[in-house]
Amino acid sequence: MKIWSRDFTRLEKILLLVLSVILVALVYYQFVDRPVRTSIASARAESQALQTELDAVKIKAKNLERLQNEIDEIKGSGSLSRMESYNNSRAEIALLNDILADTLDYTIEFSDVTRSNEQIRRNFTLKFRTQDYSAMRSVIEQLCSSKERCLVTEMKCQTTRNEKESYVTANVTATFFETMVGGKPDAGLPEDSAQTEQGE
Repeated sequence: MKIWSRDFTRLEKILLLVLSVILVALVYYQFVDRPVRTSIASARAESQALQTELDAVKIKAKNLERLQNEIDEIKGSGSLSRMESYNNSRAEIALLNDILADTLDYTIEFSDVTRSNEQIRRNFTLKFRTQDYSAMRSVIEQLCSSKERCLVTEMKCQTTRNEKESYVTANVTATFFETMVGGKPDAGLPEDSAQTEQGE
C-alpha cells in the first residue's frame, strides 16, 4: 500500500531543510553548547575561588614569615620570655628578690591566682624605693624582659627630696603568666573561670 504518493515541492523541501537545521541546532544547543557553557562558567567560578584561597594562603604565609622573623629577632636579643607550667611561684619570687636586691627597700603582695582554660594569672603589687630614677627604670626593665612571662599593667612613681634624703618610690601592678600544660594541680589552683562562665 502506498501512503505517500507525491513528491515534495521545492518549497516543502526548503521548509523541511530549514526545520531539520533548526532541529539539529536545538539538539546541539541543548546537549552540547549549553552543558559546555555551564561547565566553563563553573570552572571559572572554581578558579576564582581557588585564586581567592591562594591569595589568603599567601597573606597568611607572609604574616607567619613576619612573625617568625620577629621571634628570631627576640631570640637574638636574648629577651625571649617563656610561660612556665603551674606552679612556678618559687621561681617568680626568686626572680623578684634578685631584681629588687639593689633597691633601698621593697614589699611584694600577691593576690589570688586566677585561671581561664589553660592560662594561669598570678597578679601582684610591688612597692619599692631606689636612689634615683635610672635605678627604678632598671628594675622595671629587668622585670619586663625577664625569662618569666610578666606583664606590667600599671606603674606610678614619685620622687622625694628633702634635706636628709632623696629617693624614688615606685608602685607597680603586674601579672606573671603560667600554663596548665605540663602543670600539676594542687590545693592553690582555682576553678576554671572560662568553664564557670559557660555553665551559667
